[in-house]
Amino acid sequence: MKILVVSDTHGRSENLRDAIEIEKPDRIYHLGDGQGVEDNLWMMSEAPAECVCGNCDWGGNLPNELVLEVGKHVILITHGHYYGVSYGYEKIAEVAKAKGCDIVLYGHTHVPTIDHYQDLIIANPGSISFPRQNSREHTYMTILVDNSGELTMELHSLEEYDRTHGN
Repeated sequence: MKILVVSDTHGRSENLRDAIEIEKPDRIYHLGDGQGVEDNLWMMSEAPAECVCGNCDWGGNLPNELVLEVGKHVILITHGHYYGVSYGYEKIAEVAKAKGCDIVLYGHTHVPTIDHYQDLIIANPGSISFPRQNSREHTYMTILVDNSGELTMELHSLEEYDRTHGN
C-alpha cells in the first residue's frame, strides 16, 4: 500500500494533483491547512483520504487529530499548531505516547523532515504549495506499507521528479 502525505496546500490544488498523478496512492493523508482543497480530494483521486484541521481551516468540521493503525504502527496525524511544533517536539511527543502512537505526522511549519525523537518517528511532509525550507522545493511524503506491516517513509519534491524525469 502507498500513502501520500501532504500538508499546507492552502487552497491550491495544482501541485497536489501532480503528486497524486505521480504517486498514484492507495490512501491520502492531508495534515491540515487545506483551506478547501481537502473537500475536493475525491475528484482528484479515488484513494480514500484522512484529513485534519489546520490553523487556517475555518468553519469546517475536520478533527484536530486522528489516530490511525497502519501496518504494525499507530500513527497520530495532526496539523501540529496546538503542540508548538515550531519550537520542538516535547508536547506532541507526550500526546502521541499517551495515545499509544509510535509515529507522528504533522504539518504547520512547511518544512519537510523525518526525525527520531525519544521512541517516536516524527515527520512532516513540508508544503506542496508554499515551502519554507532553504531549497524552496514543493514537498510531500510517501509511506509504503509492506506485506509484513512495516513502513518506509520518504520525502519527495516535485522539482526532484522534474529533474529525474527530464521535465
